Amino acid sequence: MYDAASKVLYVGKARNLKNRVSSYFRNTGLAPKTQALVAKICSIEVTITGSETEALLLEQNLIKSLRPPYNILLRDDKSYPYIYVSAHQDYPSLTFRRGRTKKGGGTWFGPFPSSGAVKESLNVLQKVFRIRSCNESYFRNRNRPCLQYQINRCTAPCVGYISPEDYQQDIRRAAMFLEGKNPVVIEDLMQAMEAAAAELNFEKAAAYRDQMNHLRHVQEQQSVDGEGGDADVIAITQDAGIVCVVVVIVRGGRVLGTKDYFPRFLIEQSDGELLAAFLGQYYFAGDTRREIPQDILVSSEPEGMALLAEALSEAAKRDTRIRVNVRGERRRWIELAQTNARQTLLTHMASKETVYRRLLALKDLLDLAETPARMECFDVSHSHGENTVASCVVFDENGPLKSDYRLYNIEGITGGDDYAAMRQVLTRRYKRLVAGEGKRPSLVFIDGGMGQLNIAREVFELLELTDIPLIGVAKGAARRVGMEQLIDAVTGRVFRVPADSPGLHLIQHIRDESHRFAITGHRARRDKKRRQSTLEGIEGVGPKRRRDLIRYFGGIQELLKAGIDEMIKIPGISKTLAETIYAALHDE
Repeated sequence: MYDAASKVLYVGKARNLKNRVSSYFRNTGLAPKTQALVAKICSIEVTITGSETEALLLEQNLIKSLRPPYNILLRDDKSYPYIYVSAHQDYPSLTFRRGRTKKGGGTWFGPFPSSGAVKESLNVLQKVFRIRSCNESYFRNRNRPCLQYQINRCTAPCVGYISPEDYQQDIRRAAMFLEGKNPVVIEDLMQAMEAAAAELNFEKAAAYRDQMNHLRHVQEQQSVDGEGGDADVIAITQDAGIVCVVVVIVRGGRVLGTKDYFPRFLIEQSDGELLAAFLGQYYFAGDTRREIPQDILVSSEPEGMALLAEALSEAAKRDTRIRVNVRGERRRWIELAQTNARQTLLTHMASKETVYRRLLALKDLLDLAETPARMECFDVSHSHGENTVASCVVFDENGPLKSDYRLYNIEGITGGDDYAAMRQVLTRRYKRLVAGEGKRPSLVFIDGGMGQLNIAREVFELLELTDIPLIGVAKGAARRVGMEQLIDAVTGRVFRVPADSPGLHLIQHIRDESHRFAITGHRARRDKKRRQSTLEGIEGVGPKRRRDLIRYFGGIQELLKAGIDEMIKIPGISKTLAETIYAALHDE
């Protein structure tokens, strides 16, 4: 379909051309955007193909090359990145490659969802296994080690500092890790760590421990089902004229990551129509055609699903299935992709709401004389009155100002007395302001109800700071997000605002950040003061299990970062026990 200037407006295919074209020229029932398209059409050209599959491929190639404004346009036309192990007989290199080819032999791992994921993985793998990343000509012409050797990122195979046998061992471990055989590699390193410790070579044992910790954080083995396999899991959601598509990439039974897309479209269409258009462009992208997995799991049935599956099978030269109604683990992966799509869309929409707009909304909400330039919020955290810590977080017109965050260790009060803790932190903070030190806030929030706010008001009156607006943020009777009560310290007025208010969203952000910072500080102080192991006292965790946990994770800090799924990989740790351990370590 062309406009008056002979520019392409829209490209489409149809088995019955008459029915398809006439649907655009109905007298009623057309969406406003479709009416806008029809108003611009001046001519239509038709190309006849030998089959529906050929028509589908031609349609996608024309969309990619002509970029018609009324078609769904997928902007990302890059091929996926891979990790490539070269075919060198003795000393292969480990490098980043975009687009898989058959030239040069070697071994390919991937595809990965983004170049950042590959570069981060390569960075850790080269740091852990010290495998060279230089090209072949550079490698052949070296007569002394390069900088990578000096910073412990390479074993200098170019000058023979490592034997081919030892280097191949490093390559083998790296390849096993990339193939998802994490437990085997970690067990190997664990045995090496224990052997080094038995020989009193603690520095080497610590290096093995750090290797294990690095490897756990790069890539965690997850499977789509009990048999693993390759699959792309695709979910779509749309709201307020914006479409978000999330692709979860699974290869060899391992999740390699996700990729978000926001295709542009002008004509209102159903999820099935949008998904069909996305799949066509995603997999049939001309010179940058992506790898087609055996299974494509989708959240909605795309229009012409059978035709798409046939075209994909033909392109992949093997059977490819598009599946909607699946059960078990695969159903959960589709639900996960849907959750990611909804959350990504909400985040994308929220990002359009700038901090400045929220500040203006906050100014109107609290009836302030001017837009606040510096906001401070205070909260108190403790465990049954033990190791009380108070936090002060700071926001300015650009959001969180983390360089000005402060933690206060509260001493000399009765355990659990939040009012005394609030009085102490506010006095310590604003005495410095009265003395001419520190920056003056435009607005102060107190995470708490009327009691904490009255204490804050007394401190401000004592220090003669009554010109600074003071607002309490209480959770309300239901203690639910969006149901907060705001309390004005000057007037005593208690009021609520709509849950969709941008001003309230800013207050919630400040309050949550203050709460998070206080809890983090409290836990750090508590763990530092405890003399016994953090694991002692947990029901069901005796000396042997404590030893197994520390042995597997290499230390208590890594155990604190671990999730339940990681804990149950240890023999003897059931899911119920892992949940108990996790709850005890995180005070849940």
